[in-house]
Amino acid sequence: MTASGIDEDNDRPATPPAPPRRGRHIAAAIVSVIGELLITAGVIMGLFVVYSLWWTNVLADRESHQQGDQVRKHWAAKPGPKGPGELDTKDGIGFLHVPAMDNGEVLVKKGTDPDVLNEGVAGYYTKPVKSALPQDATGNFTLAAHRDGHGAKFHNIDKLKTGDPIVFETKDTWYVYKVYATLPQTSKYDVSVLDKIPAESGKHRAGRYITLTTCTPVYTSEYRYIVWGELVRTQKVDADRTPPAELR
Repeated sequence: MTASGIDEDNDRPATPPAPPRRGRHIAAAIVSVIGELLITAGVIMGLFVVYSLWWTNVLADRESHQQGDQVRKHWAAKPGPKGPGELDTKDGIGFLHVPAMDNGEVLVKKGTDPDVLNEGVAGYYTKPVKSALPQDATGNFTLAAHRDGHGAKFHNIDKLKTGDPIVFETKDTWYVYKVYATLPQTSKYDVSVLDKIPAESGKHRAGRYITLTTCTPVYTSEYRYIVWGELVRTQKVDADRTPPAELR
């Protein structure tokens, strides 16, 4: 204490705090902006995934149901096939039924380009190898469909096992195939899987085959998943369109 009773140590004015550095403010602002951009990008990516994997399914299913109804109306209004080419119509040639995939009936149309498959249907190949049609005496009925998005009609292709039925329905005939081989992964450029006699499946003589193809792994298009079946019998469609035993 001094004579005046003032504690000089405590009475001394406090040293003012140093002003914040400008660089720190700039860095913090940059970090904040980057963070907001990342959040926005994440939201956009999330919306894109929802669109790709859900909304496109909704739209494709709606479109395929409408087209399928139209095909059945044409069947009801027109006389039966008059020749091999009668089956091949622009609206669709028939319906694929695969119980193991649990995907209902799948309309099959001509072609495998995206503008066809994006409608929620399966398409038969016209290139690079031309598909046979079910009524042909021999050949390979080769089909493709999306595994994810746009209806994802072959999403559960990996559920198919040897002996499982694959049934194709036309206006007047049920074609019943049985799975005999699968190829979980092959190159997207492996067109030999579409051959009339698919040797890669173990077959070496002419027959009546069906081949299902789609992308793999799930959510990618790097490789192809293949399932092969062989025709075991046909059944005429009756007035009630009673399905074969394999679908009951």
